[in-house]
Amino acid sequence: MRFFAKFIIISYICSTITTAESQNTTIGTESYPIYAVSTKSHTPVFRPKSHNKSLANSVALSNQQFADWIEAFKVRARQRGITTLILNAAFQNVTYDEDIIFRDRNQSEYTKAIWEYLDRAVSQTRIQNGKKNLQNYHNILEKIEVKYGVDKEIIIAIWGLETNYSEFRGSDNVIQSLATLAFDGRRGDFFESQLLAALEILQSGDTTASQMTGSWAGAMGHTQFMPTSFLEYAVDFTGDGRRDIWSNDPTDSLASTAAYLNRFGWKQNQPWGIEVQIPTNFDFNLVDPSNKRLPSHWAMSGVLGLNGLAIKDYGPASLLMPAGQQGAKFLIFDNFRVIKRYNSSNAYAIGVGHLSDRLKGRPSIQASWPRNDRPLNSAERKELQSHLANKGYYSGNIDGKIGPISMTAVRAFQNSIGVVADGYISLDLLNRLRQN
Repeated sequence: MRFFAKFIIISYICSTITTAESQNTTIGTESYPIYAVSTKSHTPVFRPKSHNKSLANSVALSNQQFADWIEAFKVRARQRGITTLILNAAFQNVTYDEDIIFRDRNQSEYTKAIWEYLDRAVSQTRIQNGKKNLQNYHNILEKIEVKYGVDKEIIIAIWGLETNYSEFRGSDNVIQSLATLAFDGRRGDFFESQLLAALEILQSGDTTASQMTGSWAGAMGHTQFMPTSFLEYAVDFTGDGRRDIWSNDPTDSLASTAAYLNRFGWKQNQPWGIEVQIPTNFDFNLVDPSNKRLPSHWAMSGVLGLNGLAIKDYGPASLLMPAGQQGAKFLIFDNFRVIKRYNSSNAYAIGVGHLSDRLKGRPSIQASWPRNDRPLNSAERKELQSHLANKGYYSGNIDGKIGPISMTAVRAFQNSIGVVADGYISLDLLNRLRQN
């Protein structure tokens, strides 16, 4: 994707722990956007079996076949309470969109290092434009912050990363995109549930079919809500009777983002995370998402602020080291996990958090990154897991998804060869596995 536009959905590996081997609080997707996706079920009453067609066959599907599917879908939609009037208006001039399927099938895996990602996500241009938007929408943001208790800088940061402050909202017909993806069948149930939700939005009067535009995968508005999330979390902050995230006025989008974070437990006056330093003899086995301690407790293990003092006890925190001992290290609090309900990537959450810090006038990340390293690609990550499994360190799936189980296995191998057991995945580590 242009990550900020969410037109092309990319799995950012960023050399860090994913949620692949742990509980995922959002929809678990390898290819589709997380956005602010609802956990509420909109499962349809019935849908046909997946077509499971190849790209070539999908492209060759006729509009007549698609039209037949739409007629069958309308029966299911009426069973869910969608009126014929709304269905006819929504599907007027909707055709099978071959380009949507092409984009869906041709999502390259761009393996981007955390430092490369942050260079773009928190660029000087994005910081400057964020500050301008803080000024332009100061009064509205103040009211949103008072109502929902979410920092205005966090809201602006999400806006910046999602659509580059509305520059890339998407112009695809959402009904056509979702219908095409649901008909195609690769993730038909998911996209049919989103299509049903989009029709519910139209029926509620929040927008019209012609105005309901978004990314090719169905994300909408200034902060890219999927339809099911819109139904649960979008708000009418302007008081005009509509939850309007499509107009040029971003007020309802920004307020809806704050409402979403509030619903998932945002804690006012708690940081997302704070950069820290560790001692030379640090026990890297303490680096585990489930190992939450008060900062004062972490200080006993030598985890201190960059000023050498203990971090204030804002609440339980875990230690995150995206590049092992060689890069920046953060104590992350519950608000970090709330950001991950919007997008489950650690890199995204760090990007949002750090951009919000820069918008508050705070300094850039102080630690250096191992910029000469490159992240492993999917085949290399699978090879790494295979080597670890053959050596008895790993018992999970050989899927190239690096999570807590893989990290534990990596640390065990690192311990066995007498190197720092920080769990950092690198080409050097893979070469060591090949040689041993």
